Amino acid sequence: MTDRTDRAARPEDIDEICLSLPEVELGVSWGDRPTYKVPRGPKGRGFLLFRMPHPTATDPETGEMYDDVVVITVADEAAKEALVADPGTPFFTIPHFRRTNAVLLRQSQVGELDLGELREVIAEAWATRAPKRLLKEYRDRG
Repeated sequence: MTDRTDRAARPEDIDEICLSLPEVELGVSWGDRPTYKVPRGPKGRGFLLFRMPHPTATDPETGEMYDDVVVITVADEAAKEALVADPGTPFFTIPHFRRTNAVLLRQSQVGELDLGELREVIAEAWATRAPKRLLKEYRDRG
């Protein structure tokens, strides 16, 4: 894996970035949805979820349900709005998530971000769910 952050992000980078963060595990939430959580174990809180196809997120032209959506936690409504409103990013939301501090991203569009941008968004998602002690250690480290 390269350390370059100026290359286009790839779908597999999502897993690599999540697993590079402290005390992360891939578990499940929403019944059976693969979800990255922090910290490891029963107290883990999800920060990135692989959403199953659902009629609330469809292609506006074909009506087909998106089958590659990830839900990424954000810090607050302002952070959500900043990502969704930026025409230079593929982040979006749907009415189903209007009261949720999260943005949606199709894996097929992740290449519209560079690796550094994807890493920053995922690290911030992790930070919203990480215990304070772990967050402090992570930020002190670097």
